[in-house]
Amino acid sequence: MAEENQDYNQLLEKLESGEIEKIEVKPESFMAFQTAYMNFDHRKRVVGSATEGGVITYVYERDDKQKSS
Repeated sequence: MAEENQDYNQLLEKLESGEIEKIEVKPESFMAFQTAYMNFDHRKRVVGSATEGGVITYVYERDDKQKSS
């Protein structure tokens, strides 16, 4: 599955719900991700870290109160 064809809006929703743990974005797909990210209501909780090669891994930052027991 080519990453540029992924629906980043849907992936961000899955990330927020906990259905997935991370989103990996390659440099060539960054602009597609950026558009979805800027329209995502809880984007301040989406934290990215870059690796060598320009791949960015995004995770959803939760506080203890939001974690399910």
